Amino acid sequence: MSKREAYSILYIEDDKDIRANYINYLNRHFDKVFEAADGEEGYDNYIKNRPDIMIVDINLPKLNGLDLVGKIRESDHSIKVIMLTAHSETKYLLEATELKLTKYLVKPVSRSELKDALSLVIDELSNFETKSKKRIVLKDGFSWDIQRVELLKNNSSSVLTNKERSILTLLFSSVNTTYTYDEIIIDVWYEDDYDRDKLDALKTIIKNLRKKLPKDTIKNVFGTGYKIEI
Repeated sequence: MSKREAYSILYIEDDKDIRANYINYLNRHFDKVFEAADGEEGYDNYIKNRPDIMIVDINLPKLNGLDLVGKIRESDHSIKVIMLTAHSETKYLLEATELKLTKYLVKPVSRSELKDALSLVIDELSNFETKSKKRIVLKDGFSWDIQRVELLKNNSSSVLTNKERSILTLLFSSVNTTYTYDEIIIDVWYEDDYDRDKLDALKTIIKNLRKKLPKDTIKNVFGTGYKIEI
């Protein structure tokens, strides 16, 4: 890890001095570095920034490191995780193994150990791609279940009309990709020759969908169409 990496990283540690020391080191090696002081703040930061890598202390206030990573692993199997802990007992190791960690480091962690762990993470990110086939996690407890084609809030299904479901299915099929008005109307109404009424109907459905989703999930690309942005 001799050059500055283009990946983003989230470091979660409740000890202010230790966190400052790590953040100073990480800022020299990564383009984007985020930090959090407890598990709940760490989860909110994860949802907001979608980092490529997480370094997580196991003993966190509010939500411990194991539970935090377990919560994230319900829908995200691509983020790389390095767990830091003062424990080396078998029960922690066994629990951590199920979370698909890249590395489990016992404190105190030297700079060389951290550097080696980060090099391993970067190697995995560079050479392998893992995508979740189950859910796309949104803000405020919302998620889109790809297999069941359902919008969930805190794991409870939201009521959608058939047209709303069809539009979300299309938009979530490629997050951050803009779909034109034509593409959406053809996909949802099966019509390649439509009048103004269909465009007005689409805009009305989008307006209603926005009330059922976290703010700014559906973005309007002026004069072109819509996209899901997370």
